Amino acid sequence: MSVYPRLRRLFASDGKCLQVAMDHAIANEPSNLPGMENMKQLVGAVAAAQPDGMILSLGQAHWLQDLAQRPKPALVVRADVMNVYMLPTPEEVFCMFVDEVVEQAVGLDAAAIVVNLLWEPNFPDLHRQCTENVVHLKPLCERYGMPMIVEPLVMTPDGDGGYRTNPDIRKTVALARQAVELGADVVKADIAANLEVYHLVVEACAPCPLLPRGGPRVSDAEILSRTATLMQQGASGAVYGRNVYQHAHPQRMIRACMAMVHEGATADKAMTMLK
Repeated sequence: MSVYPRLRRLFASDGKCLQVAMDHAIANEPSNLPGMENMKQLVGAVAAAQPDGMILSLGQAHWLQDLAQRPKPALVVRADVMNVYMLPTPEEVFCMFVDEVVEQAVGLDAAAIVVNLLWEPNFPDLHRQCTENVVHLKPLCERYGMPMIVEPLVMTPDGDGGYRTNPDIRKTVALARQAVELGADVVKADIAANLEVYHLVVEACAPCPLLPRGGPRVSDAEILSRTATLMQQGASGAVYGRNVYQHAHPQRMIRACMAMVHEGATADKAMTMLK
């Protein structure tokens, strides 16, 4: 793991981390909004459950940083804006970094920023844009001592105007490795269709910690079973969004996942924590 004082606020002493992503509205996709209509209330509830970190946009970060709660989750700031998650996918896609986002993250006392590294077979220019964003942000992050989380995602069209998990683990491995080559301090990657080979992605990211992302809402049993397998495969934690904030009991889900990430709780044990 990179030696940044800020990373010590994000990762626990065991080297593990559970982040809750709540930056989805920046993608301008209506289906992401249910569960996050009242951000003040949501941020307060999630923070009270004490995940290690929370991903928020610049415009919503104040809800966390204004809390008097001590201790509280570390702030991770979303560094880019994209339209590729809209349904259906627009004819022209983009991913652009926010001007002076590193300086603004410093002003917000963030522990890290997160930026996309997207690859979509029908939009080759999207990958170029993302690569330029990462290359631009890396020296700024070095200057200010700001850890950079890179989010490589192989976007495989699902035939319904959206995307599904990429079935070819080799592409996920290659893009995750490119994130490391470009200077990622932490990698936030998509899962694999076959979780039993996810160690290949972990190995490609070494020595950077790898935090698998949750993706669309799935059943409690699936997300907990998936978490157990990913931890066994060598992941350093997880980043879950819709599977937390769209859950009927977000705080219970956070505590269940925290037990799995930090205490080695089984999926069955975690399931009892949801009741």
